Amino acid sequence: MSGLGTTTTPLAGRDAEAPREYPCDQCGAKLAFSPGQQKLTCGHCGHERAVLIPDGDVAEQDFVAMLHKIESEGSIEPAAGLDSEVTCTTCGATVQFAGTLTATHCSYCGGPISRDAVHRAENRIPAHGMLPFEVDKPRAQNELKKWVSSRWFAPGTFKKRGVQGQFSGVYLPYWTYDALTHNEYEGERGDHYYVTVEDGDGEERQERRTDWTYVSGSFNTFFDDVLISAVQRLPKKLLESLEPWPFDKLIPFAPDVMAGFLAQTYDVSLGDGFASAKEKMERAVERETRQRIGGDEQRVHALDTAFSAITFKHLLLPVWLLAYRYGDKTYQVSINACTGQVRGERPWSIWKIAGFALFVAALIGTIVFLVQKYR
Repeated sequence: MSGLGTTTTPLAGRDAEAPREYPCDQCGAKLAFSPGQQKLTCGHCGHERAVLIPDGDVAEQDFVAMLHKIESEGSIEPAAGLDSEVTCTTCGATVQFAGTLTATHCSYCGGPISRDAVHRAENRIPAHGMLPFEVDKPRAQNELKKWVSSRWFAPGTFKKRGVQGQFSGVYLPYWTYDALTHNEYEGERGDHYYVTVEDGDGEERQERRTDWTYVSGSFNTFFDDVLISAVQRLPKKLLESLEPWPFDKLIPFAPDVMAGFLAQTYDVSLGDGFASAKEKMERAVERETRQRIGGDEQRVHALDTAFSAITFKHLLLPVWLLAYRYGDKTYQVSINACTGQVRGERPWSIWKIAGFALFVAALIGTIVFLVQKYR
């Protein structure tokens, strides 16, 4: 959870960025977004207000044109120069936004505050779209309980006690990339066949051999919405394990939907993000190349891939994050706040693993004994 913290000081004595807040129309308390209901709700009087969502679709953006714009206009580097302060209009406290944090809560009155201008600033690549939270905290807690109870080989005390920790609902930044690839390859297809040979004792046996044939060809592959995390401080594999996301439910960037949740902007640049996406695409191209070569084995001697029609989107996706301790170690868990899918780290019971290994060894030994006995 590094990078999500804030500091608060009473009374603003310096210039502060104007925050976006969500006052209740009836009592003046602060509204927060209600997952599932897709409304802003007042926790004090229960008043509800519709969420303002811009019209239109989340459009693809020209990747090459944006890179040229960044180079020519000198846009700031990711996470550079973003630290700022905003004043809570309810209690007068000054809330410090550090690094990539763009939405938080006032530590004094608990009200949601965001500086959503960061997501659409002229010297930053704006957020083009987002997926709203659909899984609320009670459901997230329930999904976590089910996840804990289903962990095989976890210590008994862990499964009984469960995970103790504080959930943080966070909008995390991502890049998605589309690209058309033209791929040309050369290689060999290996087809297995068997011949009968005699060993030194005159016994015949089947020996496998491989017939290799030269192959070459070309094909096109279109990649759609290759997803890359745009934050550096959270485990990449943990975030990747939350896929897939329901991109058919994408909405244009809507600040109202962020009310009551933390949010971050990107600290992985557009170009670095595409470098990661390109690696994913190249691995997929190699797998497809081997499928096209066919046979029982494949040798790829040359594979040239050209990328064109590259587009991208900057998205904010909702995640429940939790860090907990078990023993003397800290573990991290994340929950896809659209689907409820739980992924995370967990402790292992050495005794359960050892017991299972002994059981498997005994079972194999019994099968071997019975086979030899009844031959």
